[in-house]
Amino acid sequence: MGFVGLGSAVLLVSMTTLLGVCSAGSDAPRGVALGFVFDPKATCEPPCEHAGICIRNNTCFCSKGYEGETCQYANCYPKCKNGGVCLRPGKCRCPPGYGGRYCHKVTCDGGCWNGGECSAVNGVAKCICPSSWSGSKCQEAICPQGCRNGGLCVAPGICSCPEGWLGGACHTAVCSKPCLNGGKCISPDKCRCRPPFSGARCEERTKSH
Repeated sequence: MGFVGLGSAVLLVSMTTLLGVCSAGSDAPRGVALGFVFDPKATCEPPCEHAGICIRNNTCFCSKGYEGETCQYANCYPKCKNGGVCLRPGKCRCPPGYGGRYCHKVTCDGGCWNGGECSAVNGVAKCICPSSWSGSKCQEAICPQGCRNGGLCVAPGICSCPEGWLGGACHTAVCSKPCLNGGKCISPDKCRCRPPFSGARCEERTKSH
């Protein structure tokens, strides 16, 4: 079955093309009805972009994934979220703090460690840390008891102590040789003596006059 045109012809669009252009959903580009009029002598200024076809003067028929008067805009379906920009069909450029194909996921730069979860807080991506961790990436362990005498918190509730100190909070001094006569180790290799004793290890008895 053919069509004879006087200056114009009727272009029948296959269902495949039509489905590609008239996708379901409000975000899809508008298509041209089946059996639209096509003028082979039509000119479009500015010209149709992204393989669009000039069907009538200054009227473009856009290929799948593009829309606009000259098919200049890429179309992302669903639309890019959270301020993302559609670069090409189905590809969004996301602002900092967001990721995923349509910028629908909150992302934290460098990720969140130790079970932290990335979440948007007042529009800013932040790591929400479990109770035993802190820091921008949940990288810092929390020792509720504190780490004294130069100790470092290396895991929740666990201190790494410098040489000469022991205990959960690095609070117990270590004397390589024990303090004698009831003396107490108060810092590495230093004893506090009970009267009448003195000396490095409280080994000397002070003579009374």
